[in-house]
Amino acid sequence: MANPSETLIDLENRFWQAIVDRDADTATGLLCEPALMVTSHGALQFDHSGYRAMAENGPMTLKSYELSDMHVVFPNDDTAVLTYHVKQEVSPREKGDGVGSFQEMNDTSTWVKDRQGWKCVMHTETPSAANPPKH
Repeated sequence: MANPSETLIDLENRFWQAIVDRDADTATGLLCEPALMVTSHGALQFDHSGYRAMAENGPMTLKSYELSDMHVVFPNDDTAVLTYHVKQEVSPREKGDGVGSFQEMNDTSTWVKDRQGWKCVMHTETPSAANPPKH
């Protein structure tokens, strides 16, 4: 049986793979409703239908990812905060299967446990020093 940290790392990877696979059903099954996200594009709150709209019609798609330096902290039995580094390849949706651009980010995800299991309630993404933002 996996330890709690391994379970959360597996769920985080499952969510990222759902994005690559464009599997909004799996992704929404792993999200609280509502959920929050903070990126260089700002802060937003979304429900499952809002996430589905972003996943299916957003301007960018995730082509690949690699998570590393993962750390998990449990402030209590029903809350977990993950921090990690991610290398990701993204491309504009209209470019289809063409080569995308590579980014390196530092991310956090906050997961809470309810009767159905663990759900992600908050995600942040910050460009790493290896990938400074272009102004």
